[in-house]
Amino acid sequence: MAFALLILLPGPGGQAVAQAAKAAYPAMPPLDQYLISDEQSEISLARSAAPSSISDGGEVMVLGRLVERSWAQGTDEAEFWNPKMRAPHCFNAQAARSFAPIYLMKTRLVLAGKSQAEIAQAIATALDKNELPALEPGAMAYMMSKQQYLNDRGKSWHPHVMFYSPGDMTKTWGADDPNSPVMVANDPQERVTVLFVLADKWSDGAAAPKNMP
Repeated sequence: MAFALLILLPGPGGQAVAQAAKAAYPAMPPLDQYLISDEQSEISLARSAAPSSISDGGEVMVLGRLVERSWAQGTDEAEFWNPKMRAPHCFNAQAARSFAPIYLMKTRLVLAGKSQAEIAQAIATALDKNELPALEPGAMAYMMSKQQYLNDRGKSWHPHVMFYSPGDMTKTWGADDPNSPVMVANDPQERVTVLFVLADKWSDGAAAPKNMP
């Protein structure tokens, strides 16, 4: 599934970076800026999220005008409206059934003209009322595409695999410990903890640069 969301990346800058990003993307630009005009290009982008041995057998969701882009991140994030973001995911079956629906709901709300505050409230209400599926055990996704653009600061960042948990798995995985290959991001809006395991190569087998931030 060719979804593009913002990944919260570590790095210096903090508040100053966030303020600059908010100034750069204060509102949603024309929808056409988010679109991929050629369907085959979008299919190729989606399949590039994982090695071909994994992604070639998967179903691909071509989004057309139902796009999922930067607004997959939290509504309070600075690059919520950044039209440059492209981050193809290769979800396993559990994540496709139980995590992707949040992205699709956000897209429908964006295309309906809802504000960031209205989107946040709608997602919270849907989760409270169990109108979105509960996160299934074992939900995960590959993000190993050379073509990914995660945000203006991290750009393609690292190839990685993500594991989704409904609780805080930081201690269990030793995430963010010194020299641990596992990183963690808590997403309170979607009520999930995302564990990142970095890979040393892209989905096409090429080695990833060792000096990536």
